[in-house]
Amino acid sequence: MKSDRLLSILLLLQTRGLVPATELAERLEVSVRTIYRDIEALSASGVPVYTERGRHGGVALLPGFRTDVTGLTADEARALFVLAAEGAHAALGLDEAIGSALRKVMAALPEPHRPAAELTSRRILVDPVRWMSGPQPAVDVAELHDAVFADRRLRLDYRHSGTDTPRTYTVDPYGLVVKAGVWYLVADRDGLPQLFRADRVRRAGLMADPVVRRPGVELADLWDTLRRQVEERPGRVRLSLRVHRSRLDLFVRLHGGALTGEPQPEGPQPEEPQPEGPVGPVGPEAGEAGDGRGEWLRAELAVDSVEWARALLSFGPNVEVISPPEARDVLLRHAVAVVELYGEAGGP
Repeated sequence: MKSDRLLSILLLLQTRGLVPATELAERLEVSVRTIYRDIEALSASGVPVYTERGRHGGVALLPGFRTDVTGLTADEARALFVLAAEGAHAALGLDEAIGSALRKVMAALPEPHRPAAELTSRRILVDPVRWMSGPQPAVDVAELHDAVFADRRLRLDYRHSGTDTPRTYTVDPYGLVVKAGVWYLVADRDGLPQLFRADRVRRAGLMADPVVRRPGVELADLWDTLRRQVEERPGRVRLSLRVHRSRLDLFVRLHGGALTGEPQPEGPQPEEPQPEGPVGPVGPEAGEAGDGRGEWLRAELAVDSVEWARALLSFGPNVEVISPPEARDVLLRHAVAVVELYGEAGGP
């Protein structure tokens, strides 16, 4: 720990110049007294470090001293500093490691590239969590991470979606993938590739047997295959529906993965007669009803079952299922149940 701290102090001084001892102590989470002892250790080892007293004092290196590693271009340096995204490193227990690594990279950069790299870290933030995804359960990805690098088979107690009782599998892991804040283990089970959500793993244990991976198969290849299987899986039921334009963006954001094509305008409906004369602004600034596109659009969803249609209840009258009739019956049944629930609660 001390040697790593000494290197961090050296790189910080090389990057920043004169740094107050209190700031070094705060960054490295030690006392100011410890920082001064570390400065003495650096000096004893031949590093030309000195201190300046006073209000604007601090710790610094003699001008001209540096440890230099060159070869990075400006764009390569900026790309490295986009890596500091929250979430992934924390899940792997590498939050401190990425901070330390970036300090070392910053110190090793040629002087002309430093401002662009530092500005990138302040101007670009990567948040892997999707909007409205809700709180994510705590996942011990570190255990799966260790298993992946141990090159041994893994025994999983895994709970599938919709079930309460986990099942036990013996798998051959290829690696871990994080997608939109969700971690997946990619592994072969009985020689066939499969995805396991990390938050559904109840227990993971290393086995004595070495991992058996298919020759020439890489993690990226398997992930591409499994990802396409999920995204291109044909739905057994096709829902034909109407979507009000005012809710189109939200509808596409929530259910775009099930759309079979781009929603198409259907024009004014007979039950919604258009006004005979102009009402409101005319021309490019006119509202949606006056732009010739119509208020409603037709769309088709490919879903697993007609019961899925109840997910559309949250849109109220802004989404209407046209067919199949069984899906309309599902919506009617659930809508009646909601009315009865609130009616029994004393509603008007």
